[in-house]
Amino acid sequence: MPCDTNANGDIFGGWVVSRMDQACAIAAAHKANGRVVTIAVDAMKFIRPVKVGDVLCVYTAIARIGRTSMQIHVEAWAQRFRTLHREKVTDTTFVFVAVDDEGRPRPVVREAVIAQS
Repeated sequence: MPCDTNANGDIFGGWVVSRMDQACAIAAAHKANGRVVTIAVDAMKFIRPVKVGDVLCVYTAIARIGRTSMQIHVEAWAQRFRTLHREKVTDTTFVFVAVDDEGRPRPVVREAVIAQS
C-alpha cells in the first residue's frame, strides 16, 4: 500500500523483513509445536525493489534444527503488478528459539523415527 513506501514508490525494506519474519515464525512454530521467538537474522541484501501493487511471495525452508533453536531459510519474491513476472527480492536465514509459557528455552520436539523390521 502507498503508506508502506518511500518517496520513490518502493516498499520499505523493514516491511518486507517483517513479512519474512512472520512467515518464518509460522514455519518455526509449526515445527516446534508451540511458541517460538526470533533471536537472529543473517545479513540481508535487497536485490530488487518491491513496488506498490506487487504481490510479495515469501517461501521458507527449515535449514537446521538444534536442541532448542532452528534456522529457517527464507526467500522473498515479487510478482509484478498486473503481470505474472516474478523476481527474487531478497533472501536470508532467521534463527528462532522454542520457548515455554514463561519464555524460557525448551527443546524442539523432533519426529520419532519408526523402526521397520
